[in-house]
Amino acid sequence: MNTLLELLHQAPGNATAVILPETNTRITYDALRAQVAGVADAFASAGIQKGERVAMALPNGLEAIVCFLAASVAGTAAPLNPAYRYDEFAFYLDDTNAKLLVLPPEGADEARRAAGDKTPVVTAEVDSAGEVRLTPSSRAKTAQAPAPDDVALVLHTSGSTGRPKRVPLRHRNVAVSAQNIVGTYNLGPGDVAFVAMPLFHVHGLVASVLATLLSGGTVVAPQKFNPLSFWRTVRDTRSTWYSAVPTIHSMLLARAGSERPQGAENLRFIRSCSAPLSPEMMYKLEGAFGAPVLEAYGMTEASHQMSSNPLPPAARKPGSVGVGTGVKISIMDEAGAHLPAGAAGEVVIQGPNVIDGYENNPEANASSFTKGWFRTGDQGILDADGYLRLVARIKELINRGGEKISPREIDEVLLSHPAIAEAVCFGVPHPSWGEEVAAAVVLKGDVQESELISFCKERLADFKRPKKIHIVDAIPRTATGKIQRRAVAAAFSGDRK
Repeated sequence: MNTLLELLHQAPGNATAVILPETNTRITYDALRAQVAGVADAFASAGIQKGERVAMALPNGLEAIVCFLAASVAGTAAPLNPAYRYDEFAFYLDDTNAKLLVLPPEGADEARRAAGDKTPVVTAEVDSAGEVRLTPSSRAKTAQAPAPDDVALVLHTSGSTGRPKRVPLRHRNVAVSAQNIVGTYNLGPGDVAFVAMPLFHVHGLVASVLATLLSGGTVVAPQKFNPLSFWRTVRDTRSTWYSAVPTIHSMLLARAGSERPQGAENLRFIRSCSAPLSPEMMYKLEGAFGAPVLEAYGMTEASHQMSSNPLPPAARKPGSVGVGTGVKISIMDEAGAHLPAGAAGEVVIQGPNVIDGYENNPEANASSFTKGWFRTGDQGILDADGYLRLVARIKELINRGGEKISPREIDEVLLSHPAIAEAVCFGVPHPSWGEEVAAAVVLKGDVQESELISFCKERLADFKRPKKIHIVDAIPRTATGKIQRRAVAAAFSGDRK
């Protein structure tokens, strides 16, 4: 099983593949396969060939799942965050050289404007029969089955010193990652996965959807996560697990009463990934919901999962992201030497789920790969049992609820304002999101903080927009003129607005 098309054909055809809880629509594996094949043919008929990118900015649900799988068959899927603004859509459509953009029938105005006359747009929606329909659509050509080395999807990961990097994930990378996740959590046909994460993110795509489909289980795919209806949906669908960032876990804990919620008795485990989970929150989750909480560690370049705490009766260690899951993990010093257990250094990984390299970025490839190991940019420690504890991020990314944000990207937006002379963006602690985006600027004109925040709001998705902008006299720099981002962050780390 080396491609996503093969992954989709592992389960019996009459089993339920997807549940749409808003309408209680149930899609069988046979129906899902037929829809994926039909939409893949429609993409091929629209001119999509192997390796060509089909961008999509869709809400969670059947249309996102079907269009993603179909695009990975006909060409390469390029999922985008529907919350992006015009400038962001324009950049990503250009950077991926998207040949087609799939949008919902209504809304998505900034994406349509960014597509302009350059990128053709088709719409996708689910009809009353529970089938995904494209408009316009043709079935003049048949999509050819993908090969293991074909790029299934391309995602972007933000770098701390430049524009987002393109990450090409091949079918064989993603397929083995899904297999690793199935093995880690012993997923099977009886499992029902509630999708709490967005499907433009590798966490939701690979862990919640692809691993479940590979195991023959059922994917519960609401259009968006709603903490108010979460437990009702878990109860009604008999969900057996969900995976989320700590921000979502925190939302559920905030609404937890003294009694275990109805439906929680069906949960085999709760998975946490994409941002650090505090031991305190782990204990609270297990106490409130009565299921083991397993923290995992993933990143886009590894097709998501690299390590996880195991299911009981094996030990799960609070504050740890567990052991390697089909992935070799080591700790390396700056010179490329491997360090012993208990020593802190950079986390490096090896495995068939790891990318061969970034697209068209030799500089990033040279710095990210050492002696066949991929450097994650995270500092960590392996204990004597092989459990990994992450100490700090070496890279300067801001991690807001699992969304990795490049501070340089926000710097550039602020510097485009005529009244700003210098700008530096950074993360500050936040009780719910883990980190929140803030910035400091030196002015060369008269402008208020509120005006600068509005300026950013027009150009950046809400999760990237600085919530606090400090107006300062100077920004500290090194002797070579490099901004000391960490020093600025430390100076304002107590500001949680």
